[in-house]
Amino acid sequence: GSTYSSKVFRVTFLTLAASLTVPLLGVTVLLDCPIDPQPLSLKEPPLLTGVLQPNIELRKAERLWENQLVGPESIVNIGDVLFTGTADGKIIKIEDGEIQTIARIGRGPCGTREDEPTCGRPLGIRVGPNNTLFVADAYYGLYEVNPGTGETKMLVSTKTLIEGQKLSFVNDLTVTRDGRKIYFTDSSSKWQRRDYLFLIMEGTDDGLLEYDTVTKEVKVLMMGLRFPNGVQLSPAEDFVLVQETTMARIRRYYVSGLMKGGADMFVENMPGLPDNIRLSSSGGYWVAMSAVRPNPGFSLLDFLSEKPWIKRMIFKLLSQETVTKFVPKYSLVVELSETGSYRRSFHDPNGVTVAYVSEAHEHNGYLYLGSFRSPFICRLNLQHV
Repeated sequence: GSTYSSKVFRVTFLTLAASLTVPLLGVTVLLDCPIDPQPLSLKEPPLLTGVLQPNIELRKAERLWENQLVGPESIVNIGDVLFTGTADGKIIKIEDGEIQTIARIGRGPCGTREDEPTCGRPLGIRVGPNNTLFVADAYYGLYEVNPGTGETKMLVSTKTLIEGQKLSFVNDLTVTRDGRKIYFTDSSSKWQRRDYLFLIMEGTDDGLLEYDTVTKEVKVLMMGLRFPNGVQLSPAEDFVLVQETTMARIRRYYVSGLMKGGADMFVENMPGLPDNIRLSSSGGYWVAMSAVRPNPGFSLLDFLSEKPWIKRMIFKLLSQETVTKFVPKYSLVVELSETGSYRRSFHDPNGVTVAYVSEAHEHNGYLYLGSFRSPFICRLNLQHV
């Protein structure tokens, strides 16, 4: 009797599965997919051993100004005064613990995905030689902001076509000490910041650009970068490092010297997807990872990288918000030496204290951790790690 009932169960189960699968496949074929993913070939992620060995050092960080700001992506300081740009389009100053809005590039309302293009989203922020702030706004372009008066001046507008391409996602910037040249990334000429997940999944390529504040010219220095993100000039200002988020690597572009105009690989196959990169006091670089590629373990991003058809299925059926929930909340910051080897790594598995880390900015013995989503800034005492 039991074999008969198990056979009935099997037949019933298979019939049920088929009756569900066929319409689902039909629907999936008919549904439009917003992205056209290309297969990407990533190497097996590096083993998290040695200096990359998982730890809980980031949990020693303290959360500051919790629920008083949202998504402080990038952080700079002038003396002990901090500045950051937030998800509600503001450029804010934090002095003696007090938060003050000094400027906005876009206009309200802010808060929803639909509002973002008009609200604006200040991402990379840097201090120029005259103590003005240079800001990359994802939707509006490059701006110079006077932190005293709050006056904003447009340098490069996203409305201007650059070599026939439109800027859709201005992301990060780095400025020469004399303030003459600004190197910046446009993460996509197709997707806007609010669709960054489409950009990661699709793997389209874009570039590194240079703006000359004297001639007012914009030049494209590199193309073919997959999600170009954080940028950082070397201490000697002879090259610019640019993070290629989707490919988990850092490219180097030479801006002076014998190699000028040439490019090579600085670090490849990183243990996570690099977001912003900033100088460390040891002459190296701090790299914040927006997602990790666990090894040992299962890396969803690596699994999907060579399977465009699965990506298409996912985005036909699910929203970006829903897909984001499947990405493990694991925070990772690494310090690289001046040659690109790993010096040390700070982790927060499951993102208990530090979540969605976008940048590590070193100031006065502390690491200030920016985040593209969290409602706080974290501060880590480097003497305690």
